[in-house]
Amino acid sequence: MKLFKLQRLKFLWTLKSPNRIFHGHPRLLASDIHSQYESIRQGKQELPKYFNYASDVLDKWSEIEKAGKKPPNPAFWWINGKGEEVKWSFEELGFLSRKVANVLTKECGLQKGDRLIVILPRIPEWWLVNVACMRAGIVLIPGVSQLSAKDILYRLQASKATCIITTDKLAPAVDLVASECQFLKTKLMVSKGIREGWLNFTELYKNQAADHSCVKTRIQDPMIIFFTSGTTGSPKMTQHSQGSLGFRPLLSERYWLDLTPSGMIWNTADTGWILTSIASVYDPWVFGSCIFIHNLPQTDSAVILNTLCRFPIDTLVGAPTLFRMLVQNDLCSYKFMNLKYCVSGGEPLNPEVMEQWKRQTGLDIHEVYGQTEMGIICSVFKGMKIKPGSMGKAAPLYDVQIIDKNANILPPGQQGEIAVRSKPIRPLGFFSEYVGNPKKTAESERGNFYVTGDRGTMDEDGYFQFIGRDDDIIISSGYRIGPFEVESALIEHPAVVETAVVSSPDPLRGEVVKAFVVLSPAFLSSDLKSLTCDLQDHVKKTTAPYKYPRKVEFVQELPKTVTGKIKRNELRDKEWGRM
Repeated sequence: MKLFKLQRLKFLWTLKSPNRIFHGHPRLLASDIHSQYESIRQGKQELPKYFNYASDVLDKWSEIEKAGKKPPNPAFWWINGKGEEVKWSFEELGFLSRKVANVLTKECGLQKGDRLIVILPRIPEWWLVNVACMRAGIVLIPGVSQLSAKDILYRLQASKATCIITTDKLAPAVDLVASECQFLKTKLMVSKGIREGWLNFTELYKNQAADHSCVKTRIQDPMIIFFTSGTTGSPKMTQHSQGSLGFRPLLSERYWLDLTPSGMIWNTADTGWILTSIASVYDPWVFGSCIFIHNLPQTDSAVILNTLCRFPIDTLVGAPTLFRMLVQNDLCSYKFMNLKYCVSGGEPLNPEVMEQWKRQTGLDIHEVYGQTEMGIICSVFKGMKIKPGSMGKAAPLYDVQIIDKNANILPPGQQGEIAVRSKPIRPLGFFSEYVGNPKKTAESERGNFYVTGDRGTMDEDGYFQFIGRDDDIIISSGYRIGPFEVESALIEHPAVVETAVVSSPDPLRGEVVKAFVVLSPAFLSSDLKSLTCDLQDHVKKTTAPYKYPRKVEFVQELPKTVTGKIKRNELRDKEWGRM
């Protein structure tokens, strides 16, 4: 099989160009990337049959590092704000991740293709588990650290995961549901203590040998599964491959991060999001950059701003909520050590926040738009003209269009659905499937396009503007929240007869969860303020706390269609002042 050959790949397969490595990779124009990608689509060149991110990227950087052909920059730098600090070179990352791979395969008995759920906060072990799973061919399933026992139960049962790794804080929640999970064989706890029925991850990996041999994986082999919320039903399992997440950044160059081997990136997203996998694992390490992490148990403006002043971070990635919080401070009183590039993603960022940030720091905020299914779809590249309210142009590898309900491409300026061409060849970067749900996988396409479910427009220059979600998904502080999950939690409360959950505008979080509730007769005379708190607490205990309705409105009835379906769009339009 003829291997796909690009100048971009040669630095990984050989060590013959130290100057190119040291000074960063040559910048390719988007048109050059597109033409190279077109040659793959036309069958003139093929992707490599086998690829493993750990051996073909990370281990190559380790060799480059040992050969003295890389700037003296760590691969990983972690702090917790309490004086603790961890720094790893690529060689140390390889050494430690091989030990963890041995824990998973020898101590836990996991094999290539097995699934492992990891629910950890921003601690170094999360990154070790990531790389170890790559080495062993184990399919990683990350989860946010706020998951409830009910959320964990669903994920264990749906994924048929045979192993779970979490902290002593979440271990009791796992134990509550473990007996209902027939496929779960091993529980690993990252803790200094011990717990009955659990293996101590820390002790096991410290005592393991580091002579693990990386398995051979095909480029289409599954590598990671994300649970992503939908409008109806439970979260779907969105599967990505070695190619869609690991090989993709080798083709798409520096289009949204613009990193070099001497760079350092700090992404503040939760470890359960695809943004963390992209911005805190795959894309930065392709460039040999340093990934900086602060434990950040709580999002604190002062901590974030002081960290930017104390450490040589040159790229900051965060949800719009982060920047909305930061501009509330006197930014002129802070002197950032090395910050040069700021990226916002997860939901639209208010133009006024961008203006405030620019005025006080002198830095632009570059917006990106993406989804769990495809990663980054559009972005404002470095050096590109910034148009307030725009999320930039289509990312390399993707043909993004605005289409109508019949999958016809609409002209510039006309509103329609944001879609990415998926036929005749499915682009590298696309998810493989919704695991166990071929119907949903098929329904994600219309004609020759994958339909994002979002509405927008494209101008004459190719810039896209986000209008709103075509479905009812709520994105609050970057968290995707499905109304069905919140409604299901609320309906369990005896006071609730019926409920509908929609998004509601919020100056800090962009939007928040709002619940319209129809009360049962027994609770009609209740103190509504007290009942609101009771319902909010109930949701926090039933599902992940970030999903709770920050706003609650009690109504006599919900608007419905003639077939009895709740008209959430009507409630949402009322909230957003569009009626």
